[in-house]
Amino acid sequence: MKLIRYVMKRAMLTLPALLGVTLLIFALIRFIPGDPARAILLTMFDPSTNLSDLEKDAEVLHKQLGLDQPFPVQYATWLWKIAHGDLGVSFRSKTPILDELLQRLPATLELAGAALLVMVLIAIPSGIAGAVYHRRTVDHTTRIIALIGVSVPSFFLGLVLMYVLSVKLGWLPTMGRGGGKHLILPALTLGIGLSSVTARLLRTSLLQVFSQRYMILAEAKGLHRRTILFKHALPNALLPVLTSFGLVVGGLIGGTVIIETVFSWPGVGRYVVDAITGRDYPVIQAFALLMAVVYIVLNLAVDITYRWMDPRVRMEQEGQHG
Repeated sequence: MKLIRYVMKRAMLTLPALLGVTLLIFALIRFIPGDPARAILLTMFDPSTNLSDLEKDAEVLHKQLGLDQPFPVQYATWLWKIAHGDLGVSFRSKTPILDELLQRLPATLELAGAALLVMVLIAIPSGIAGAVYHRRTVDHTTRIIALIGVSVPSFFLGLVLMYVLSVKLGWLPTMGRGGGKHLILPALTLGIGLSSVTARLLRTSLLQVFSQRYMILAEAKGLHRRTILFKHALPNALLPVLTSFGLVVGGLIGGTVIIETVFSWPGVGRYVVDAITGRDYPVIQAFALLMAVVYIVLNLAVDITYRWMDPRVRMEQEGQHG
C-alpha cells in the first residue's frame, strides 16, 4: 500500500510538469522560421504557377490549418485533443499522426533495443575492467576509449563506421532496413556513444564500493575475488548507474533521430526530421510531447525501482512521511 501511495503521489506531481512541457513545446515550435502553409505549397510548386496565385493559396491553406487563430485558441484546441488521445493530423500527409507513429515505431524500437544491447555488452565489461585494473594499462585504455566515445558526435561516428565497414570492407549494408546486417551499423553507432557514459559511471561507482569497509573485510576473510566482485561489489555499484538509466534510455530514443537520418532507417526519428523540414507543426509537437512523456515515465520507473532495490532510500522516505 505504501508503494501504491508513493506511485500515486509521484504521478500527481508529474502532471503540472507535463502541462508546462506542453505549453513550452507549443510556444517554441511557433518560433521556427517559415510559414507551414507556404512550405507545404512549395513542395508541390509548379514553376509555371503565378506567384500571386501561390500567395492566395497560402492564405487559404493558412486558414484551413487553423494557423490564423490566436495563440491561446490554438494551444487550447491542441491540448483538448491531446487530452482525448488525439495527436492531430499531419499538415502534409493529411493522415492521423498516431497512425503514422505506430507504423514507424517498430523500426525505432528495434534499433533502440539493439543499441541498448550493444551498450550493455560494452559498458559493463569496460567499467568492471577499469575498476579492477585501476591505474593500470587496461584502465587507461578503457578511459581513453570512453573519452573518445563521449567526445565524437554520433553522426560522425556513423559516417566513419559506414565508410570503413561498408564502403571499404564491404562487410555490411550501407543504408536502409532489411535483415540483421542492416541493423548492425546503426546499433553500433548509437550504442557506442551511450556505453561510454555508462562505463565511466560504473567504473567510478565500483571504485567507491571497493573502498568501503565491508569490502575490505570480505577480502580479509579470504573470499575469492570473483565472489567479492559479482556478489558484493557489482550489485551495490549498479545502484548509482540505475539512477541514470532513465536518462540513458531517453537519450537512446532521442538519439535515433540522428542515426535514422544518417542510415535512412525508416523509423520515427526520420519521420520527425522530414516533418521539421516541411514545417509540419502537429508532427513536431506530437514527437516532442512523446519524448517528454517517455522521460517522465522512465524517471518515475527508475525512482520506484531504486526505492525497491535500496532499503535505505525506502526507510528514509517512510521516515519523512511517517
